[in-house]
Amino acid sequence: MRQIPRAIIIFALAACGALSPIVHPQLPPTNSPKRGAIDRSKVIDLTYNFDESTIYWPTAKSFDWQKESWGTSPGGYWYASARYAASEHGGTHIDSPIHFGKDQATTEQIPLSRLIGPAAAIDISAACEKDPDYRLSVADIVSWERKHGSIPDGAIVLVHTGWGRFWSDRKRYLGSDTPGDATHLHFPGISREAAEFLVTRRKISGVGIDTASLDHGPSKDFIAHQIINGANIYGLENVANLEQVPATGATLIALPMKIKGGTGGPTRIIASVP
Repeated sequence: MRQIPRAIIIFALAACGALSPIVHPQLPPTNSPKRGAIDRSKVIDLTYNFDESTIYWPTAKSFDWQKESWGTSPGGYWYASARYAASEHGGTHIDSPIHFGKDQATTEQIPLSRLIGPAAAIDISAACEKDPDYRLSVADIVSWERKHGSIPDGAIVLVHTGWGRFWSDRKRYLGSDTPGDATHLHFPGISREAAEFLVTRRKISGVGIDTASLDHGPSKDFIAHQIINGANIYGLENVANLEQVPATGATLIALPMKIKGGTGGPTRIIASVP
């Protein structure tokens, strides 16, 4: 498995609240250009905002955010508080292995070490532009490996379909905008053969895609989910800005809301690029 830089592990632990905001005495000051191995000017946010326009699966509850208190308090100071509710599966989120894998890991059981890893970004956007129902194939993976070498152990494979450019257009992104109807969807995904290749021939930590599902829109059996989650591997869906992630060299950090027993959850995903 590729060695994860210590600075990146510290960065991830701090982001999820596992570390206190105390600066290690051996590290240079915050304003030092040499502090850590992460160049903060080269960190890409791969997460969409959560609001009333966030795209959810047609049959799922959408994101609901409401102000509870918002203004000057009786004590004279500013106070703001709100509540939210939503399905686990919408916007930029994780599909925990239990989502389609019986007895597999729930959200809080996924080791932090598997949520951080080298990104292997496979660009199939040209094929998807010609066919909105295109699926990542084994040939696509083999072609990528001929150029970049074998997918490294512990990698998080990112499938770049180009569908992120349609995020603001629900009908174009999903193929249909009929509320509650998931039977007329059209968008790219991952083929059965490619899913089997990734989980049996490679030692990956996760798979991400810039569409609403690991499976292509017309799928009825969600076979890519079954195979990937069934192998105790998580998925990341509705990943933003994949066009900015290089084929190799980036480190991905995906930190989901830690829902005990969860089948998924909203996830903040970032990439540290070289």
